[in-house]
Amino acid sequence: MALQIGSKAPDFAINDQDGKTVKLSDFKGKKLVLYFYPKDMTPGCTAEACDLRDNYKLLQKQGYEVLGVSTDTEKLHKKFIEKEKLPFRLLADVDKKLHDAYGTWVEKSMYGRKYMGTARVTFIINEKGIIEDIVEKVDTKNHTSQILKDGNVSAKAPAKKTVSKAVVKAVAKKAISKTTVKTKKAATKKK
Repeated sequence: MALQIGSKAPDFAINDQDGKTVKLSDFKGKKLVLYFYPKDMTPGCTAEACDLRDNYKLLQKQGYEVLGVSTDTEKLHKKFIEKEKLPFRLLADVDKKLHDAYGTWVEKSMYGRKYMGTARVTFIINEKGIIEDIVEKVDTKNHTSQILKDGNVSAKAPAKKTVSKAVVKAVAKKAISKTTVKTKKAATKKK
C-alpha cells in the first residue's frame, strides 16, 4: 500500500554523510522534511538543495528539520554538502531500503527507455511521526514555498531597490551627453 497523508511514517535507521546513524525516532516531537532526490550535484537536485539551504533558517523557525535522501554514497553526499554549503544532513540509501519503505524507488522512462530510479518526492512528517503532507510535483527552485504552502518564500529574491528621481535624471543626462559627444565625433570624422 502506498503511503498517504495521515499514514504513520515508516521508521528507518540509515547513515548520513558522516557515517552516523540517523533514525526517524531522533525527530520525535519535531517536524521533519524528508525529501527524496535522484542524484547529488545534478542541476535539478542542486537547485532543490540550494533552495532548502537558502531557506533553512526559515524552515527551522517554523519548527522543521530537513533530511535529504538519495542512493548516493556517504562520500558523494559529503562532497555535495561541502560544495553547496548545505546546513542539513543527507542520508545514503545505497541499498534502497528507505526508498522501498517510502515507495520512491520507481520505474521511470526517458526517451522510451525504462529504468529504475528515485522519484523526486517530499514527505512532511509531523511531531507524532504522521505524514501530514506529500509533495509529489516538486518545483526544485521554489520547494520551500511548497513545503510551507507560501508563494512568497524566497530567500534569494533581492529586496526591491528604490531609486530617487534625481538619480534617474542624472543617469539620463549622462547618457544623453555621451550620445551627443559620439554624434559630434562622428560628424567631425565625416567632414
